[in-house]
Amino acid sequence: MRIYDITLTISPELPVWPGDQLPELVRTSKIEEGDEANVSRMCISVHTGTHVDSPYHFHSEGLTVEDLNINHLIGRAYVLHLPDVDLITAEILDNAEIPTRSKRVLFKTKNSTFWSLGEKNFQTDYVAISDDGAEYLVNRGIKLVGVDYLSVAPYEQTVRTHEIFLKAGVIILEGVDLSEVSQGRYTLYCLPLKLAGLDGSPARVILVGV
Repeated sequence: MRIYDITLTISPELPVWPGDQLPELVRTSKIEEGDEANVSRMCISVHTGTHVDSPYHFHSEGLTVEDLNINHLIGRAYVLHLPDVDLITAEILDNAEIPTRSKRVLFKTKNSTFWSLGEKNFQTDYVAISDDGAEYLVNRGIKLVGVDYLSVAPYEQTVRTHEIFLKAGVIILEGVDLSEVSQGRYTLYCLPLKLAGLDGSPARVILVGV
């Protein structure tokens, strides 16, 4: 059994979506300055690094993050490696031979190179899922979709893909680092913070080889 931590480390150098809060991590008490303990605070967007989107992100009446079905966040998952695509479309997915009973699919693309190289600047040319690709996955009964960059949808065309997934109750997992993970079956453990009334949350995510 091998465990893969596919979570991005949150730091001030981590790329964020343009306009989002840059991660701010500050120690407010310091032992070396005479305090009894080290204590820190953080200020981040809930869509920082490895995170989940709840339906409320794009639907005003949708579930917020604390009410997500934990059964969809934990269980068998399939990592699909698509190294040569620029956009994940329905046609590409139809030819990809995703195992029939898959309910959770994570996409490894050339985006993973950004993480392995330690790229600190936001990249606008990341690989994402088209709206017809999203419809294809919904029709397949997928319950969780994971991508290896900060949005499941193309840059400057973010709305439709999100709406399709979230309206159907599909949990979106964004910002996973799959650079060390091969295509195949795993067990996924995705645990977002239990934040009340919010549209998303950072998560600690691991894959366990099966």
